[in-house]
Amino acid sequence: MTESRRTPSLPRGRGPLSSGISEALAHRTALPGPAPAQSADPFGDDLQLALYTCYELHYRGFGGVDPAWEWDASLLAVRAALEDRFLTALRREAAAHKPLADLLADLVVQPAEPEGVPRFLADRGTLDQLRGYARQRSLYHLKEADPHAWVLPRLTGRAKAAMAAVEFDEFGGGRADRVHARLFAGLMADLGLDTRYGHYLDDGYAEMLALVNAMSLFGLHRRMRGSLVGHFAAVEITSSPASRQLARAMARTGAGPAAEHFYDEHVEADAVHEQVVRNEVIGGLLDEEPGLEADIAFGIAATSYLEDRLGRRFLTDWGA
Repeated sequence: MTESRRTPSLPRGRGPLSSGISEALAHRTALPGPAPAQSADPFGDDLQLALYTCYELHYRGFGGVDPAWEWDASLLAVRAALEDRFLTALRREAAAHKPLADLLADLVVQPAEPEGVPRFLADRGTLDQLRGYARQRSLYHLKEADPHAWVLPRLTGRAKAAMAAVEFDEFGGGRADRVHARLFAGLMADLGLDTRYGHYLDDGYAEMLALVNAMSLFGLHRRMRGSLVGHFAAVEITSSPASRQLARAMARTGAGPAAEHFYDEHVEADAVHEQVVRNEVIGGLLDEEPGLEADIAFGIAATSYLEDRLGRRFLTDWGA
């Protein structure tokens, strides 16, 4: 089973910003101005969907939308206002209150079986809950590692070489059947879900959109290369224990071999990636640009904050 190449449809709007942007992309109507972004909920459905829609033009785009919109100056002005609102709130809510070394140590020494969504799913999650989890995560996993590839031209030396090595693994090590996005499509097929890229965008939680948007924001702006590296470190360091729990959930519920394999693959691969990211990507970047230490710390803190918000949303919806 492979992920579909078909471009997704434009999402249904969730407010004046997201509706106005989708309408403009579809019919060349007037865009909403930048000003409304400054009063929107920075973590809410409307702003996050509007920002996700803007960013998706840099990935696969949308069916029926002119590719020239990707670099349209008026749309970029609106996007900049959305980004400013989101980033200002994220810096306020997720400021790094510890040195980078302490943040990394906290990630490394977290419990081997942490409480939260993976543990809940492993212990007592149902197949329907696993399907709901996969629908949300598909908004990232069907483009897995793509946002992080933006940082490669912004790195040099050890950091660049190590980041490229990790990305090479994420993209299947030269084998199309092992590309992680394709493996996730197999997981979705086992769960009886639609594997088409972007198919579940209309179902996406604002919390999930915010997490993916943070990756795109950090990756698309050279000035935020340190934050992207921090984000990537947080993902890789915490992935292996969480994946172990999720593999157990898939096995316990009989989800299927491809579903189990996706997380088994991440248990092994990310245990290795964690060392490479900490020692070579972060270490190499700080050797070249020590002034980026605070940005790396912010990337870690922001990722933890957004993942925690998403986890609370899942557990609330499941009554856990």
